[in-house]
Amino acid sequence: MKYLVMVQGTQADYEAMTGKPSANSPAAWSEKDMQAMFAFMGSLNDDLAESGEIVDAQGLAEPAQTRLVDVDKDGRPVITDGPYGETKEVLAGYWVLDCASLDRVTEIAKRIQECPVPEGAPHYPVVIRPIPDADGGEC
Repeated sequence: MKYLVMVQGTQADYEAMTGKPSANSPAAWSEKDMQAMFAFMGSLNDDLAESGEIVDAQGLAEPAQTRLVDVDKDGRPVITDGPYGETKEVLAGYWVLDCASLDRVTEIAKRIQECPVPEGAPHYPVVIRPIPDADGGEC
């Protein structure tokens, strides 16, 4: 079974990762903090590759680099740059995993929660979504 495992963040979190604290993310990340996070994620991805469970994994660019394409009440396209106004948290990165069970992917999500962050940095839940088979069958 394949699962999409997602981590969230905010524009303020991305700015904090460049060393700029704000009221919404008071913990500025140091180079040492960033290296610890990269080492943790690298080790996790290596383990998932070795077990054959990783299909894909990516961190995403900051929300300020996003574009929202919608339609207005008349069906005309409306294009908005920059962070989404309606929500603060956005998808920050993801893994597509092929795991034997929901219990196994939950173990991996718990490990993701162990990623080191600077003291005071926000924590977000790790979201697990099953990916139904392409044939339209049950999960």
